Amino acid sequence: MKIAILPGDGIGPEVIDEACKVLKALALGVETETAPVGGAAYEASGVPLPEPTLALARAADAVLFGAVGDPRYDSLARALRPEQAILGLRRELGLFANLRPVHLYPELASASSLKPEIVAGLDLLIVRELTGDIYFGAPRGRRHAPDGAFAGALEGFDTMRYSEPEIERIAHVAFRAAEKRAGRVTSVDKANVLETSQLWRETVTRMASHYPRVALDHMYVDNAAMQLVRAPKSFDVIVTGNLFGDILSDEAAMLTGSIGMLPSASLDSHGKGLYEPSHGSAPDIAGKDLANPLATILSLAMLLRYSLDQEAVALKIEAAVQKVLASGLRTADIHAPGYQRIGCRAMGDAVVAAL
Repeated sequence: MKIAILPGDGIGPEVIDEACKVLKALALGVETETAPVGGAAYEASGVPLPEPTLALARAADAVLFGAVGDPRYDSLARALRPEQAILGLRRELGLFANLRPVHLYPELASASSLKPEIVAGLDLLIVRELTGDIYFGAPRGRRHAPDGAFAGALEGFDTMRYSEPEIERIAHVAFRAAEKRAGRVTSVDKANVLETSQLWRETVTRMASHYPRVALDHMYVDNAAMQLVRAPKSFDVIVTGNLFGDILSDEAAMLTGSIGMLPSASLDSHGKGLYEPSHGSAPDIAGKDLANPLATILSLAMLLRYSLDQEAVALKIEAAVQKVLASGLRTADIHAPGYQRIGCRAMGDAVVAAL
């Protein structure tokens, strides 16, 4: 089996190094190959997703991705910005299903933004559709408004759109996941306002008939955002579109104590996936040994589970992470009085030692 390693920008290379350290310690005989992506690729070749990098990602059995982005590139044309690399990989690899487990380790209950009694025992899964919605819809662009109160003024416009097949396939992912969990799916939309969401709700409701063991309910996205901080343990699986999922998953990340704890998997229809921490490139702390590598290490566990069929090994990694947290070691983002603060490299070393 072969894993494509795409470190990217900012803290991406740092957290990827620690995940690779864990992978090496496991001695699974997995082949790895590294390639530039994002701003690093732009500096090397003038584009954020060079063809050799894309070819490697296509040929590999899975992709381990760091992070992309840096304010230095904000003035570039949109097509050349680092963030276009991850969007291009999702599109070219057909990665339509994003899985973000939101699991609160008991040792981090005090690090959550909410009271421990609200989040203790939290374990939910956000299933986000990844290749449709307003991020990819057309037409899009800028123009002078043709009519209305601001006719003639410069305006920007994007198109939110979903087809039935796109909604059906992400609903299947959510319902199947729920069958292996507590058996509940909450579909999040804005059906009281948006035509796209009305089709979403109708389609998900119809799909529910194929999964009689799963209970389905619907929730408007504004209410879902509120309920995530009011009663997060009321959720099991949340399924939603690209835009709403982008926002809600970052909100949910803070329930776990830090976005530095949240892994993610982006899968195609055959189980091949791209695995990345949910945090960004954090250029302000890059190179300072301050990043939390646990989200990336846990993303490696998801890679082994979903793409390489190594469930037992994935469980070992997750157990090692919990053991390290139980020992009192903390990176800066989850540190609190009474615990030992360590850096990115030391945290990776600690996970290897726990293995």
